[in-house]
Amino acid sequence: MIGHQAKMLEELVASNSQKRSKKTRFVAITSGKGGVGKSTISSNLAYVLSQNGLNVGIFDADIGLANLDVMFNVRIKKNILHVLKGEATVADILIPITRNLILIPGESGDEILKYADMALFQRFMEEAQVLDKLDVMIIDTGAGIGEHIQMFLKAADDVVVVTVPDPAAITDAYATIKTIATLRNDVCMILNQVKSEKEAQAVFDKIKKVALANIGEKLELKLIGKINSDIKVSSSVKQRALFSVSHPHSQVHKDIIAIANNISSKLERNVLVDSNESGLTGLFKRLMEHF
Repeated sequence: MIGHQAKMLEELVASNSQKRSKKTRFVAITSGKGGVGKSTISSNLAYVLSQNGLNVGIFDADIGLANLDVMFNVRIKKNILHVLKGEATVADILIPITRNLILIPGESGDEILKYADMALFQRFMEEAQVLDKLDVMIIDTGAGIGEHIQMFLKAADDVVVVTVPDPAAITDAYATIKTIATLRNDVCMILNQVKSEKEAQAVFDKIKKVALANIGEKLELKLIGKINSDIKVSSSVKQRALFSVSHPHSQVHKDIIAIANNISSKLERNVLVDSNESGLTGLFKRLMEHF
């Protein structure tokens, strides 16, 4: 039943308006275990990208432990599932954070398609076009490698695994990379809570060595940045503030800027595409292809 519905929805997207829009780059940020700073990185990264003049959406797909509302100090009343059930409009759930940054409260991939009937999905696709001008969408997934998380990892242009230099976290990160490698050949990494660039590179080199030996040479594993261990990060979280806002002259903010620049370099700026390849519409089209 679900597979049939997904096929029908895919055909619906294909017949959707051919309005020209910006190409959105989808960046999924994940981790092997919780507590490694994934959502903190996602929120600060989205903010820095928006401050660079990009139109950014951040999609909270970590439903079991959704906490982007805490990071941005906003209140979430309804999410995408309410839209698909016909209980809210897309405009109702979008939360503007800054001029170029919008928070999109999400729901797990299997739940999304379970509740989407044709009429509601048609309306959703039309309403979702308000986000067709997004340059980048950060997808903050749940920790681990559950089936609905894999949907987002398949749909993304970039998958970023976050870990810390702790043996248990490193083991979980490697297990996550191993699973992702069954879905795609390219994986990026961010080393969080490190003492230095040297430590970050050393930990990454160890993971890459084991990965290439056990997963294979086809795997493209790349370190796109590190974030130093700093009390400013945890204190900002406690204050419901972004450390990039609270401490704009800190090393951790500089670290996030470097990661943002890495991601920005991959963007196809101002490339015009069909509306069903951009924004929320584009994300849902990709999710359906992998359902």
